Amino acid sequence: MEVVPPLVLRAEQAAAEVGMPLRRTGSGPSCCLPDAGRFLAMLAAGCTGGTIGESGTGVGYGAAWIASAMPADCRLITVESDENRAAAARWVLADDPRVEVIHGDALPELTRRAPYDLLFADGGQQPPEIVELLRVGGRLVNDDVTPADLLPVDSPYRLHDPKRTFFFADPRLIATEVVLPDRHNSLLVGTRTA
Repeated sequence: MEVVPPLVLRAEQAAAEVGMPLRRTGSGPSCCLPDAGRFLAMLAAGCTGGTIGESGTGVGYGAAWIASAMPADCRLITVESDENRAAAARWVLADDPRVEVIHGDALPELTRRAPYDLLFADGGQQPPEIVELLRVGGRLVNDDVTPADLLPVDSPYRLHDPKRTFFFADPRLIATEVVLPDRHNSLLVGTRTA
């Protein structure tokens, strides 16, 4: 039986109120998948005394998974560009003094508070300088990846996927792709080695 932390249930409520789907329904924003949330929680649980960053807070669904599992001496900095979603995330995470929800542009805000032991870059292509925000040994996680085997035969991402290229070609990272249990989504995970 899978237990969903109360904070995650609160984030689900906020998502419904703001109209942000828990599952991707098109090209608009959505929350990270529950299996991605569980994976993030597993990584966050090991960040004793560390700092975790997140770009793309949404309503705080991924942040709720992270905050529910991170040690008491850990802190989470999460940045959202949309003011309404940031306000919803503040409501979700208001009772946790270890969490700071920022409305703004993720890269400059996260840069001011670096370095990170874990950095969840929620969706989208990441700029190469994001790796510099990690401590050596810190992990970078990016979601919203379709497993290569599920891509259409004529998909240009079979030959060149910018997300995969970023993770696997950057000499500062050792990376892998983690296919989620639904087998239709995966995460890219890299550990900074230099």
